Amino acid sequence: MSERNALLRRIRTWLAVFVVCLVLSGLTAFPLVHELHWTQSLLQATPLGDWPPGLSAWIDRVRDGLDSADAEYPFLLYGTDWLAFAHLVIAVAFYGVVRDPVRNVWVVEFGMIACAGIVPLALICGPVRGIPFWWSVIDMSFGVFGVIPLYVVRRKIKVLEGMGVPAPA
Repeated sequence: MSERNALLRRIRTWLAVFVVCLVLSGLTAFPLVHELHWTQSLLQATPLGDWPPGLSAWIDRVRDGLDSADAEYPFLLYGTDWLAFAHLVIAVAFYGVVRDPVRNVWVVEFGMIACAGIVPLALICGPVRGIPFWWSVIDMSFGVFGVIPLYVVRRKIKVLEGMGVPAPA
C-alpha cells in the first residue's frame, strides 16, 4: 500500500470514529423521556447513583421536567428533535472530507470550531438554565474529546496536502 493510500485510510478511520460518535450523540436526543426513565432505573439499581454527589437527584429532577413537558407541552421536546437532526446533518457534511480531504479540510476546521464553542456555551448557558456545574463539565467534555480526532485528521490532511497529491477520483 502506498504512503498516500495509508494516509487516506487513517484519515477515513479517524473520521469514521468522529462521525459515529456524532451520530450516536444526535440519536440520543430523540428518545429523551425513555432514556431518563431507563437512567433513573439504572441509578436506583446500582451504586452509580451515589457518584457524583447529587447525580440521582439531578436525574430525578430532569426526568420530572421531561415527564411534565411530555404530558403537558410535548411541542417543547420538538426542540431536541431538531438538535438530533442537526447532529445528523453535520455528520453528513463530513462525507466531503472522506471524498476529498484536502479540498474539504474546512469541514474539519468547522468541526473544531464547533467543539471549541461547546465550552463557552456550557459555561454561560449552564448557570443561566440552572444546570449543575459538574453537568456542564460533562457537556464540555464533548467538545474537548470531540476535537481530538478532528485535530488528528487535520494534521494528516496537511501532510497529504504537502505531498502534492491530486484529489482522489
